[in-house]
Amino acid sequence: MYVNAMREQGTPAQQEFFFGEVLAGKRFGNAQSEIGTKHVRDIRTTLQPSEVEGSYLLTGTKGYATGALFADWIPVLAHLDVDGPLHVARVERTAEGVTVIDDWDGMGQRTTASGTVELVDVRVTADRITPRHLTFDRPQTYGAFAQLLHSALDVGIARAAIEEAAEFVRTKSRPFPDAGVDRAGDDPLVVHALGQMEVAVRGAEALLREAARAVDVANADLTAETAGAASPAVAASRASSTAASVDVTSRLFEVAGTRSALRGLNLDRHWRNARTHTLHDPAAWKVQHLGRWVVDRTLPPNHGQL
Repeated sequence: MYVNAMREQGTPAQQEFFFGEVLAGKRFGNAQSEIGTKHVRDIRTTLQPSEVEGSYLLTGTKGYATGALFADWIPVLAHLDVDGPLHVARVERTAEGVTVIDDWDGMGQRTTASGTVELVDVRVTADRITPRHLTFDRPQTYGAFAQLLHSALDVGIARAAIEEAAEFVRTKSRPFPDAGVDRAGDDPLVVHALGQMEVAVRGAEALLREAARAVDVANADLTAETAGAASPAVAASRASSTAASVDVTSRLFEVAGTRSALRGLNLDRHWRNARTHTLHDPAAWKVQHLGRWVVDRTLPPNHGQL
């Protein structure tokens, strides 16, 4: 997402440098969200002019900073001066004043290291800062692309879960006696449940592909209408991927049976990962904006969450 932000608003010199860093294998983390503010788009972190011309001092505390612990560069969302427009400041993970705290304790997504980043008077030069607010002063697919990535994660979790459930049924599960069969894979109720799960996953995969095509179409001819059409397509994908991933990762145990709940098998990681990741932003609001678009073609809000 933050590579895409550089594509959107970086100068040619900035793009040459940071795209070069990406191609060299450098990792970008994330320091966007904050904990304890009024809502997810309420940002308090600030870039203030320093005594050194052409540089700023970055101060704030970020939460849910996925990947920052493993990053070479940490893109930080901050106001340029107090209550000024939002910008992205890119700071090195090892820069003075940057502290990455490995305090992520989520039940799922455990290895994302989505902990805390503390920033105290971190010096940032102007060539490491790009505007973010300008992205939303015009039609854009920045938000749709970001949401598409989240949808793909959920769909991938769902597909992995059903594949592992089917393998477990084939090789380890015992049939219920009432089924009158010799193996769990011939139990009609198990087969039916797996069929239902497959329908849900295939539907989510299809909506994901459709949404990706809509983003590509919008990027080829970017207007308010094409961007506005891409966002509902992605919203539908996000709503579907949320439902499919949470449902399928739960029903895994229904079809696999009691033995599948053994802690050592770690099959619950699929549900924990899906349930944690789908909390990123509410699927219900995707449905709400989609419904408004269906009723009277109201274009969704032009921000980074659709």
